[in-house]
Amino acid sequence: MKSTGIVRKVDDLGRVVIPIELRRTLNIEEKDALEIYVDNDKIILKKYEPACVFCGDADNIVNFRGKNVCVNCLKAMQDKAV
Repeated sequence: MKSTGIVRKVDDLGRVVIPIELRRTLNIEEKDALEIYVDNDKIILKKYEPACVFCGDADNIVNFRGKNVCVNCLKAMQDKAV
């Protein structure tokens, strides 16, 4: 893990501002969703990218009955059903 040297305080509502330099570098836009992970004493924020529930691929995602499925897995299911 690389330190940026940037320090921010938590406000009275528990919010922390992510500096614009980091948001630009990581392509995080206003209203983007972030996933929150905990690793022992660390809090990790990651830009949320929906992924296939079967293979974990984040490319060519289709929402099918409330679940994210990639085109490849959809095709595999169709082939299996025939």
